[in-house]
Amino acid sequence: MTRPSINIASRRAVNDSAADAQSELLREVLSRYGESPNQRLREVTEAAIRHLHAFAAEIDLQRDEWMAGIRFLTETGAICDDVRQEFILLSDTLGVSTLVEMLTHGGDARSTQNTVLGPFYVPGSPERTFGESMLVDDDPGERVVIRGVVTDLEGRRLPEVRIDAWQNATNGFYACQQPHEQTADNLRGVYHTDEEGRYEIRTVRPTPYPIPDDGPAGRLLKDNGRNWWRPGHTHLWFSSPGCKQLITHVFDATTEFLDSDAVFGVRSGLVRTFERGAGGELHTTFDVVLDRA
Repeated sequence: MTRPSINIASRRAVNDSAADAQSELLREVLSRYGESPNQRLREVTEAAIRHLHAFAAEIDLQRDEWMAGIRFLTETGAICDDVRQEFILLSDTLGVSTLVEMLTHGGDARSTQNTVLGPFYVPGSPERTFGESMLVDDDPGERVVIRGVVTDLEGRRLPEVRIDAWQNATNGFYACQQPHEQTADNLRGVYHTDEEGRYEIRTVRPTPYPIPDDGPAGRLLKDNGRNWWRPGHTHLWFSSPGCKQLITHVFDATTEFLDSDAVFGVRSGLVRTFERGAGGELHTTFDVVLDRA
């Protein structure tokens, strides 16, 4: 059977014509936003349009795939509530949250490494005194002390630095995830450094936990054969006048998933070893250097 001949020149002409039409569409769309009175909004919107058009063209996006994407985003929004923010979780698992934190924090290489906020931060944690435990409920986890000194880039100790701390219980859930099983203020607290820049937090040994995997973000991970667990860590958010805010973690060096964190939050400089003290508590030192604002 004779195969039909292919007119390469004709096919090229068709492809060139389609590309020209796509380019003309992009120019027209961008022109509609050219008079925006908000310069930053215009910059962001035009960049989003350019990248979305390029993305669709690169993968030859088809109508049924586009519709599947719309349904995915609709489902992501529908599962959000006052406690659960599925869009932040999706951003985390795509590495976008980590990139945004890198871009936002930037700064001097001598400062402590930052990482993601995560979807389980809840404002309004109770004030805790120096060395007080933020454990409210009964918990089988080993007791841990995290202590350190907060300084600026020049090594000056910083008093009255605000430290917002939170973590999951040993069962793998944050208090905000279990309003009927955990006390609202369990494993949450706001601490401050003393006049010598020192801080001390008592808690339980952080354990790995799965990100919520019953929604679109979790399904996307599983469909791509990815891990949906986070390594054990304690969240710390440092705030001091004249300094950049620092959102960071303290990771347990022995925890699982350090090399496969579902949200790409692990930094080598944030991993710490916990040692047994004379009183039986585990302890670790996490000194912090804040960058200039």
